[in-house]
Amino acid sequence: MQQSENHQKVYLAVDLGASSGRVIAGILEQGKLELNVIHRFENSAVKVHDSLQWDVLSLWKEIQQGLRIAGNQYEKVEAIGVDTWGVDYVLVDQSNQLTGVARCYRDNRNQGMTERAFEIVPREEIFEATGLQFMDINTLYQLLAARLANDPALEIADGFMMMGDFFHWLLTGKRSIEATNASTTQLLDPRTKSWRFDLIERFNLPSRLFTDVVEPGTNLGNIQDSVASTTGLQNVPVIVPATHDTASAVLAVPAENFAPANPSWCYISSGTWSLMGCEVKDARINSKCSELNFTNERGVSGSTRLLKNIGGLWIFQQIRKSMQRRNQAHDWAEMVSIAETSTPFELLINPDDPTLVAPDDMVDAINALAMKTGQSATEEPGVLYRAALEGLALRYRACLGMLESLVENQIEQIHIVGGGSLNELLCQMTADACNRTVIAGPVEATAIGNLLMQMMGTGEITDVAEARRLVRNSFETKVYQPQNHVFWESAASDFAKL
Repeated sequence: MQQSENHQKVYLAVDLGASSGRVIAGILEQGKLELNVIHRFENSAVKVHDSLQWDVLSLWKEIQQGLRIAGNQYEKVEAIGVDTWGVDYVLVDQSNQLTGVARCYRDNRNQGMTERAFEIVPREEIFEATGLQFMDINTLYQLLAARLANDPALEIADGFMMMGDFFHWLLTGKRSIEATNASTTQLLDPRTKSWRFDLIERFNLPSRLFTDVVEPGTNLGNIQDSVASTTGLQNVPVIVPATHDTASAVLAVPAENFAPANPSWCYISSGTWSLMGCEVKDARINSKCSELNFTNERGVSGSTRLLKNIGGLWIFQQIRKSMQRRNQAHDWAEMVSIAETSTPFELLINPDDPTLVAPDDMVDAINALAMKTGQSATEEPGVLYRAALEGLALRYRACLGMLESLVENQIEQIHIVGGGSLNELLCQMTADACNRTVIAGPVEATAIGNLLMQMMGTGEITDVAEARRLVRNSFETKVYQPQNHVFWESAASDFAKL
């Protein structure tokens, strides 16, 4: 066993994304935070008949493996916390067993559920109650799909947990529903920070499942004996981070201020999804926000994340899979290099087009969309790779204008955090398309934010300002200045027509 020095403090972040998971150690020493990736593992939804499901028990096995490695490597661990993607949930019964499968938000059963919901409760009423943007993937519509399908899991269930809560329950034996992830359900009021039981009842959902939410920083108690015996970790508390990965990532943005009245910076948490928004003090629930389909989700320390979900690098990732099927395999670096040398704006792709959410083959779906929009179909790798990145940058530009109208202030800086911050071509495209300074990094923002909240929960860090100061002292960023803004004007006009 590696002996931790007395001046080192070690925290463990379990960071689960929709395509991979990691167990990461955060070592706090002499005013700096260092990261050590203990264990990496894949995560992907599994097709079972006509449903798309998460293999949550396999994920639990991998998490325990990572914790076991950490237990062998570090003598003392201060805390553990889990963050995950949003909207998906798990149901358990009175015997603490799963009542059914954990479905993926891309499951076909959810398609068209927003329109079905509006037949029960008008769109305006749902937005006024929850302040959330409308997407078929939201938990409300997943639950409605289950209800309309007469899914027996709803009747059997005694407990409802979001994905991060589910793994906290496996760690501690204690059920909880964390606030930032609860706010992605479209069933929580961001002003009162409580469930809208009137909506829950009107959709004929079991109100018994929705217990009080817990705030980030809550101590759920130590890991239970079964976990301790499996991992070798002893007396380690589970401190609830902002379990929604975007909320954790925003905490790690190296900005100077917190939840300002008039934000001058915005963030893009860039990965499979791109989440673009501002950190504000209070929810913006008004007609303009509804019209622009922005969302008000909970942040840390009582803040609100005013944002829009954007298709993200999903299309870029799925093009790679499609090209592999065509025996044209390129790694990520090669894809970016090929895109960089390709002719600009040969093809325009809106990353939020519904036909690109979960196609069987992304290239086929893009070509069908191209023909529909009067463009030429192609299987040229460079054209496809570049179009996926240009489409994102152009979508960021459009969303920036919407954000500025909502916060009634000019955004001067765009912070890009997460895996997408490593894509230098995309970062420069974003600076050019938006005509704004882009600050890229840190890459591991979600895990860092998870660790920071654990430190706040244990009293090691006092507040968000101190947390962000630690980020600035510990991790490098790269600045991109706009270079060819005018070059993007015509493309932006054509993109708007899509």
